[in-house]
Amino acid sequence: MEGMELIRHRRSVRTFDGNALRADDAEKILDYAARAENPYGIEIRWKLLHAGKDHLRAPVITGADTYIAGCVRRMPHAEEAFGYTFEQVVLFAEAMGIGTTWIAGTMDRPAFEKALGLQEDEVMPCVSPLGYPADRMSLRENVMRRGVKADTRMEFSELFFDGNFDRPLVATAPWQESLEMVRWAPSAVNKQPWRIVVRGQTAHVYEKHSKGYVNASGWDLQKVDIGIAMLHLVYGLECQGYSAHLTLEDPGIPVPEGMEYVGSFVLRYKNDE
Repeated sequence: MEGMELIRHRRSVRTFDGNALRADDAEKILDYAARAENPYGIEIRWKLLHAGKDHLRAPVITGADTYIAGCVRRMPHAEEAFGYTFEQVVLFAEAMGIGTTWIAGTMDRPAFEKALGLQEDEVMPCVSPLGYPADRMSLRENVMRRGVKADTRMEFSELFFDGNFDRPLVATAPWQESLEMVRWAPSAVNKQPWRIVVRGQTAHVYEKHSKGYVNASGWDLQKVDIGIAMLHLVYGLECQGYSAHLTLEDPGIPVPEGMEYVGSFVLRYKNDE
């Protein structure tokens, strides 16, 4: 599967078949993670963890023993870089038929951080189980998915805008398919905090803040979600023969309350580079 088909097909998997992750699959994923990049050039450190050996607990997960964990040094844009890079790993696993789900809160975080060997200047935003999906979801998983309306997304007109925030975008190629990929990006509790204003060949990305996602140290979990959305945008453009260059120059567009500028992507046709 490629492009939109891969993104639309993927779902968060919390119920696995109980079979151990094959060694060759584990090696492929870890090797891919080590090579994955982000437009900020920020390095992510990866490690495979094992629930039994490392004494890990994630109550929402059943039937999987292997987890992939990543950590990043605290620095500007670390959250976006982490989300952008981790989502590449998630989609790579999906293409292999391996289930994943982003876990940030529903786990024994101190145990995971200890197993990862987290350093004082690092943060471990999320982890994911890796395994083979069970034929049926558990009752708990079904309830969780219904609770966050996991199979639905906001309307296109609520997320994407033309020139400024008072005019919904009526998109044409290549923005239409790329932004639809953004619309289906996963996010914590399905909050979908991204908003994008398109001006000509540039997509300006914003975060719509929700309460409770920034901790005492200033780490913003929703910026991880923004990083995921950024990857989907770039991936969508690349599938159509374009590239997108990240710039951090705020265009000065008036923003509604609770909205924050994050970055912009300038579209280029690859043959023109």
